[in-house]
Amino acid sequence: MNKLSRRQALALGLGSFLGAVGRHDPAAASFSDLALGDPEPFSFETLKERAATLAREPWKDARSPFTATLEAIDYTAFNKIKYRADKALWAGEEPRPAVQLFHLGKYFQEPCSIHVVVDGQAREILYRQNLFDIPVGSPARNLPNDVGFSGFRLMNAGQVGDWMAFLGASYFRASGELNQYGLSARGIAINTAMPFPEEFPRFSAFWLQMPAERVPEVTVFALLDGPSISGAYRMVCRHEGPVVNDIDCVLYPRRAIERLGVAPLTSMFWYSESRRRQAVDWRPEIHDSDGLAIWTGTGERIWRPLNNPRQVMTNSFVDVSPKGFGLLQRDRDFRNYQDDAVFYEKRPSLWVEPLGSWGPGEVQLVEIPTEDEIHDNIVAYWVPRDPVVPERPLEFKYRLHWVAHAPLPRDLARAAELFLGVGGTPGQERPAGVTKFVIDFVGGRLAELGPNDGVAPVVTTSRGKVVDSGCYPVQGERGRFRAFFDLAATGVEPIDLRLHLRKGDDALTETWLFQFFPDWDSPKPT
Repeated sequence: MNKLSRRQALALGLGSFLGAVGRHDPAAASFSDLALGDPEPFSFETLKERAATLAREPWKDARSPFTATLEAIDYTAFNKIKYRADKALWAGEEPRPAVQLFHLGKYFQEPCSIHVVVDGQAREILYRQNLFDIPVGSPARNLPNDVGFSGFRLMNAGQVGDWMAFLGASYFRASGELNQYGLSARGIAINTAMPFPEEFPRFSAFWLQMPAERVPEVTVFALLDGPSISGAYRMVCRHEGPVVNDIDCVLYPRRAIERLGVAPLTSMFWYSESRRRQAVDWRPEIHDSDGLAIWTGTGERIWRPLNNPRQVMTNSFVDVSPKGFGLLQRDRDFRNYQDDAVFYEKRPSLWVEPLGSWGPGEVQLVEIPTEDEIHDNIVAYWVPRDPVVPERPLEFKYRLHWVAHAPLPRDLARAAELFLGVGGTPGQERPAGVTKFVIDFVGGRLAELGPNDGVAPVVTTSRGKVVDSGCYPVQGERGRFRAFFDLAATGVEPIDLRLHLRKGDDALTETWLFQFFPDWDSPKPT
């Protein structure tokens, strides 16, 4: 199977669709400049019926029959193929986003069909080479009509860059309010980090519908198809500062699925300042996301910094109807990354807000070892508790927020920095097997509190012994408290740590979680 590095994928995803569009109500749009299929009635209900019928049939591999030609459209050749701006759908209808299409290529060989919906009638956009500027000598010139497309993107004003893209399997991404691509979302995850191969269902067809009013919004309908599942998706995508997706999906299992990942997020974490020794690169930190945030059904706020482990690690956070979870990029200081080419400090955070009750289940975090920034190695999703079996459809509604800062109650402080060092007391012999943890919390009510106001850390560990814990306000830094403790522990098994600050019965901070590997993470006394 061909693989595309995530750096290449980002470049391609940030790299035209319908032209001759009416200047007013989209229902009056003219598509005479395009080759279109016959009109067919369309609604979300008919899409769900189609997905349900598909699930009762054997899965069919829909790879293009033109493999030899597509193999020749490598990264370089693909990047030279440009959709024509004058063919973009809804061009000149700002603030409606113009839409451009992606060509097929070596790394995107499974074609999808793309349709426009007007007045309840859908018409397929048929592939023609004149939709693209294709260089002379490009292997793409050898493709026939009607081969399909690999995806599409929603353009910024004037078609200068894009703010959302659907490209490959069921992946999609948005640039967020800082206008920088980073992590991705997927339609669904099937058997991630299991002892057998993961399955990657794909969006095999899309239907695009604009609202009558001129707003920066488009409704994307999608048909999901894979060996184990089919599904119908309705995604309302809007861009007014942050990018927000309102998603309603109905899933139809073809067979029993051991691990179904709902609202899956995919990101990259190589190393951070607290684990700088893992790095071989000169830059201080390299990651698209630095932690998993969870807002539990009981109201607890959790922050779990990410790891780049030695082996695949899967951690589960059991819950009932969570209020939200997401992979966040909290550190927004350029000085901590020093990369003026890919701007990690601008990468969006992605927050999942369930709409309605999701019932019992768990948020799972999968961390995969990596030695480079070109590989996605972090996955997070929701796993429902009940078995996933055929003839039992599942429906999930949720909202994705592509933002700079995920929602956090104003009265609750957040974990800001983590430092690790050798345990013990400076000037004295340092004990073996003891690690010092220093965690800074900022915000919330901390600015109102001082050293004599009864603020105390609450620390627990899954094994080992916590000694010498405490906290204090950082001098000269109003609203910042520093918690510290020593952990005496050895061995190869990971340790799960929990910490928050309290004043009496009141939690002042979110709960900081950390997975620690004593034989690997512990700084060694000199």
